[in-house]
Amino acid sequence: MYQVITGQQAANLVKDGSTVVSTGFIGSSFPEYVISSIEKSFLETGHPAGLTVSCSAGIGDHGSRGFSHFGHEGLVSRAICGHYDLCPELQKLVDGNKLAGYLMPQGTLTELYREIGSGRPGVITKIGLRTFADPRLEGGRCNEKATESLIELITLDGEEYLWYKSFPVDVGIIRGTSVDENGNLTIEKESTRMDQLAVAQAAKHCGGIVIAQVERIVSNGSLNPRDVLVPGILIDYVVISPPEMHCQDYSGQGYNAALAHEFRIPVKSLPPLEMSERKIIARRSAMELISGGVTNLGIGMPEGISSVTVEEGVSNEIIMSVESGHIGGVPAAGLSFGGCYNSEYVSDMTRQFDFYDGGGLDIGFLGAAEVDGSGNVNVSKFKKTVGPGGFINIAQSTKNMVFCGTLTAGGLKVAVQDNKLIIVQEGRNKKFVKKVQQVTFSGDYAKESGQKVLYVTERAVFELTEKGVTLVEIAPGIDLQTQILDQVEFPVAVSPDLREMDARIFGQGPMGLKLKERL
Repeated sequence: MYQVITGQQAANLVKDGSTVVSTGFIGSSFPEYVISSIEKSFLETGHPAGLTVSCSAGIGDHGSRGFSHFGHEGLVSRAICGHYDLCPELQKLVDGNKLAGYLMPQGTLTELYREIGSGRPGVITKIGLRTFADPRLEGGRCNEKATESLIELITLDGEEYLWYKSFPVDVGIIRGTSVDENGNLTIEKESTRMDQLAVAQAAKHCGGIVIAQVERIVSNGSLNPRDVLVPGILIDYVVISPPEMHCQDYSGQGYNAALAHEFRIPVKSLPPLEMSERKIIARRSAMELISGGVTNLGIGMPEGISSVTVEEGVSNEIIMSVESGHIGGVPAAGLSFGGCYNSEYVSDMTRQFDFYDGGGLDIGFLGAAEVDGSGNVNVSKFKKTVGPGGFINIAQSTKNMVFCGTLTAGGLKVAVQDNKLIIVQEGRNKKFVKKVQQVTFSGDYAKESGQKVLYVTERAVFELTEKGVTLVEIAPGIDLQTQILDQVEFPVAVSPDLREMDARIFGQGPMGLKLKERL
């Protein structure tokens, strides 16, 4: 039988040197009250100290919430995460070499929690080969203090794999909406399903404790057993959170019943994008969508594709998915990302990544912060440590990949006139560079795997071929030499069949988009 405790009492259960694993996706399903209570205890008493903290997805609002609560020197000695950019206070400690920082692909890390819970030695997978997770590059290490080998290269039946090693979990901190008197946990008001079960099982297998933050306690018999995500036998302590520390997400909109699937909304109620470089990229990318195809849209630039499908009236012709677990519907954007409107199915995140890793997606759309001549993409490291999130799992396993981003950045301004593109002001920074700062996607591995890869920008479309990154489309109104080739730091192969991007992309109103037929 679980005990009902306060946030401060929960913090007191976390001992110095413990390994703490938390659920969360940006702000959804994150036990803010319990984690902030740990922060408060450390600031007041100096304990707990020297923690190892881990989360599979990025958690934070680019400010003081989320895993930024752990951003105090001495509180954490090691972090094993999938993304740091949303929690700048913890990110600063990683970049300042104040703790041992590690990064793993989001999907592989959530799968690792499951393997820990089952008593297995870790995850053996091809995910991460030839990327920074590969020990031949960086092995997922983010700084000098990260000296331990958490990922090893192994060979099975003559093929290379990465072994992500299991580690002990002392405290699992999860979140739900309700628990009954026996501790059974449901998530009826959450926007994501996440990996609560995997985290709880990992802690229990290791002899640790599980703390659940909830909104309320209900009577036995109140919960449909089919709705129970984590059974009470796995939960040791329950903390009832004040409402302000139990937000559905970090969007600031309050409780959105549509994101909890209490009802469906008319998709036409979602506003169209204003004309901009983002809409141009989203429109051209949407032309790669496959009728009836299972699709993933990454965070950032690709989010606009969802809006384009609604504006074009084709959103019901494709099957969207979100790495947090949703199949079908229209993905939410911004700080609500991870949630989804009108989902047809909601898996736990761990199983969703099993599906992705197995090649379940027909096409994926992800951001591209840097691209080099070999087709490598970097989204995980710049002047600061960012992390891949689910990027590696999706990019490496999907048959058709589209990377979305502007050709230059830093002050870029564009306009459209007469269905042509005008570069009003060129960006200060080139994004197609001689060498990416970190390999989050390997072009060479993609070619060996037979993937079809496109790089869609506002003024050009490139394809990964045996010649490397090859220009295949140019926007109407754009000069090939000065506005494309001169803005790329490596020699670009130009296709002999170079063609103009569809002029409809640069016009007002719907394009009359027709999706590709599934082969």
